[in-house]
Amino acid sequence: MTKTRSLTGEDGFAARDWLVIALVNLMWGLNIVAAKMAVDTISPMTAGFLRQAMVALACLPWLRFVPGRMAMVLAFSLASGALMFIPLNLALATASNMSALSVAGQLTAPFSVILSVIFLHERIHMPRIIGLCMAFAGVVLIGFDPAMAHEAAALVLVALSSLALACGSLAVRKLADVPVATLYAWLGLIGAVVLGLTGLIVEREAMAGIATLPASAFGWVAFSALGSSLVGHGGLAWLLQRHPVGVVMPYTLIAPVLSVIVSAIMFDAPVTGIMLLGGTIVLAGVAIVTIRTAARGTLAEELS
Repeated sequence: MTKTRSLTGEDGFAARDWLVIALVNLMWGLNIVAAKMAVDTISPMTAGFLRQAMVALACLPWLRFVPGRMAMVLAFSLASGALMFIPLNLALATASNMSALSVAGQLTAPFSVILSVIFLHERIHMPRIIGLCMAFAGVVLIGFDPAMAHEAAALVLVALSSLALACGSLAVRKLADVPVATLYAWLGLIGAVVLGLTGLIVEREAMAGIATLPASAFGWVAFSALGSSLVGHGGLAWLLQRHPVGVVMPYTLIAPVLSVIVSAIMFDAPVTGIMLLGGTIVLAGVAIVTIRTAARGTLAEELS
């Protein structure tokens, strides 16, 4: 695979990569509103089913079997298309402070790095380890905020969702030569099947009432499906095919900053001193990671 080149001529993020990561963060930062409104208007599993069904329909022209790679494709689709959304949507349905959930969702980054070191044998050095630990510690600090005591169950659910997404990020690293649209056609299909069946079991009334939903409900779901799933997660998958997990994932910690701001405005979510401190620690960790990565001219690894 051709290495990605930066504007300075060093191996690393090129201008196109920076644009993609900016769009990923923008879509995820704004998606907190759409996801919360969809879950509240519809129901957790049914909203997830509709979201993944829209993704599958949008990517249907690219749906095809990938000879010799279907096990990994299905693993990615199951982790990122279903196992991620079951706990996430339950958390959205039960929580009131979306700002806290947005920051807690960034546990994907440390989970991804830990898993990549264990299973992909990626090498990271002390400065980035410190930066990632700071980011993780900042999220944990928010969890200990007394104002978040009633959100404990939702925070645990978000952590499980983050772990599932981290597993999906590892799987996609082994699918570098598979078009992202094909991956997301399968993700949407598998996600729709799993979430649809789950919805039929636990939300039969909501599933039966899909045809009577207001247009606004479909609008919220469409933003999540097209903006967050296709542009956001699809863009992330595209980046992970070209760069190490430990390099890409820390940049996604920008998204919770946008989510906190949007949540505070749209849902009147309280932003406490502890939350601000935790968020500052997260951003400091990201700064260490990004500065050290740029200074070292990190190579975009070739995938075997």
